[in-house]
Amino acid sequence: MISFRTIRLLALLAGLGCAGLANASDNPAMDAQVARIDSSWQHIRYQVTDRDEQYRQLDALAQQAAQVVAHYPGRAEPLLWQGIVTSEEAARASVFKQLGLATAARNILEKARSINPNIADGGIKMSLGVLYYRVPGFPIGFGSTAKARAFLEAAIAQDPRGLDNNFFYADFLNSEGQPAKAKTYLLRGLQAPVNSARPVWDAGRRAEARALLAKVNARLN
Repeated sequence: MISFRTIRLLALLAGLGCAGLANASDNPAMDAQVARIDSSWQHIRYQVTDRDEQYRQLDALAQQAAQVVAHYPGRAEPLLWQGIVTSEEAARASVFKQLGLATAARNILEKARSINPNIADGGIKMSLGVLYYRVPGFPIGFGSTAKARAFLEAAIAQDPRGLDNNFFYADFLNSEGQPAKAKTYLLRGLQAPVNSARPVWDAGRRAEARALLAKVNARLN
């Protein structure tokens, strides 16, 4: 029997983490394939509005990402994006599939971290941190406040001014009852230069950051 706490995964997994596009590597062909995965993810995440259609497209994109991973074994960059897409798929899946997909995303990201934890301006650490604070803890899931904080702070240390890193750390802090500190990081993230190479993501994430800032201000007033 599925408990109420398990069903709450539907809400808790919504908007799971995504990382910034990895910096250029020593393999332009791989970079181009990773960029195509990223571009498709941006479209699905921010421009497709129907949840079922999002899930369908994410499932197909996850398979494409797995093919890129298979083509470039031992590289962290494709694994990062496979993990991102799989975590986003978990957010749109049925309650029966969500935890399994979230666990798969964590395992993929951990494999990427074992290869190179520092790509994409801390994107692996940030994405793992989001999973650990959005997924419920034992006995329902693998969530861990301590692990979430450690990963998110490591991401911030690597890229202190990044929009994603600051947004998700602020979201975590707000969920932990620290709205004043969350506001500091939201304002810092919104000061990040506009990323003209990823306009859909940039506009979408900034809108989410402003919405969270409004909620934080409401708590502080």
